[in-house]
Amino acid sequence: MAKPPSKRSSATEINRFLQQTKSITEFVANQPRLLFAIDATASRQPTWDTACHLQQEMFQASSKIASLSVQLCYFRGFHDFSASPWLNNSAELSRKMSAVRCEGGHTQIARLLKHAQTEHQKVAIKAVVFIGDAIEESPDSLCNLAGQCGLLKLPLFMFQEGRNRRVTNTFKDMARLSGGAFAHFDQNSARRLADLLGAVASYAAGGRQALENNNSEMAKALLKQLP
Repeated sequence: MAKPPSKRSSATEINRFLQQTKSITEFVANQPRLLFAIDATASRQPTWDTACHLQQEMFQASSKIASLSVQLCYFRGFHDFSASPWLNNSAELSRKMSAVRCEGGHTQIARLLKHAQTEHQKVAIKAVVFIGDAIEESPDSLCNLAGQCGLLKLPLFMFQEGRNRRVTNTFKDMARLSGGAFAHFDQNSARRLADLLGAVASYAAGGRQALENNNSEMAKALLKQLP
C-alpha cells in the first residue's frame, strides 16, 4: 500500500522556524564569554582536580548576573592542546574537565594566547582565566602577546600556584599589559581559588560594576589591579 504524501511545511512555518533559529543563534552569540585555561602538564593534576570542583562555584557566581558561556582550554604532553566548544552548562563543563588526565610536557602559553585572540576576534571574550605554575617559554614573547591582548581589550587573569619568582614576575607583567589581574594560590587554599574564579566570573558576566558589587576579598584585590 502506497504511503500518503507527507505534509509539506508552509512558507509561514518555514519562516517561523528560521526566525526562531536566528533568535537562538543571536542569543548564544550575545552571551558573555569567558575562556578558562589550565596548564595540564604533570605537576598540575592536584590543581586540576580542585578546579573540577570549583568551576561549579564560578557558574553560580555569574548566574545571578547573566548567562555565561565558557570555553575550557588546556595543554599537556607533546604539543597536545585542546579547546572545548563554548558551553553554558556547568555539568557538561565538569564532565569534560573530569575526563582529562594530566601528562608531562612543556608549557604552551603562547599557543593559548594566540588561540584566545583568534576566538576573541570571532566573538568578543570578556576575560581569560589561566591557572598554572610554570613557564618554559620566553617571557618577552609572552608579554608581547599579552600586550596584544590588551590592545584587543582582552584581559588576562593570571592565577599562579606556588611562588616561583620568575613565574610571578612574568604573570604579573602579562596581567598588567593585558588590562587584567594577577593572584597567587596554593593547593591548601582551595577557598581562595574558588573566590578568584567567582570574582572573574562576575566580571565576565557583568563587567566592572559586577565586580564592585562582589563583596569577597578576592574581588576587591582584583579590582585594585584593573585599569
